[in-house]
Amino acid sequence: MTQPVSAEPFRSRRGRLMAIVMAVVSLVLFVVLALLVAGVAEGGWVVADRVMMVVIGVVLAGALWQWASISAVPDESGITVRNLVGRRHVAWDEIRDVTFDEGDPWATLHLRDTETVAVMAIQRADGESSRGEAQRLAELIAASRHRA
Repeated sequence: MTQPVSAEPFRSRRGRLMAIVMAVVSLVLFVVLALLVAGVAEGGWVVADRVMMVVIGVVLAGALWQWASISAVPDESGITVRNLVGRRHVAWDEIRDVTFDEGDPWATLHLRDTETVAVMAIQRADGESSRGEAQRLAELIAASRHRA
């Protein structure tokens, strides 16, 4: 009897870590800059400038946090892919195959209607573990066909 394939969510390791670290660094940096920049009476920084500096830090941190939230979560009916922009649930029977060719930045689902869906949660930047994750996704797709 074969061992069941893990249905743990797919997440980039290096990309997620780097995005979280940079989000915290940018937020702290912009807040510190807003507090430390000297105001000069004529033509210097006013309160609105300082507030805008903090807002820029928050927006940058939010964009980086969005990168950190990239994932692909499998369930019984299919997989929910959350990329940088947007989220999409793809049913298992819609998926024809998955590719992760040499040089591709992330895995790609090829659907039966000839459309493709990037799975940014499986990124080449994660090194050898990314190949294992792409293989695990392929095994989940194959297992779903045996259930049907």
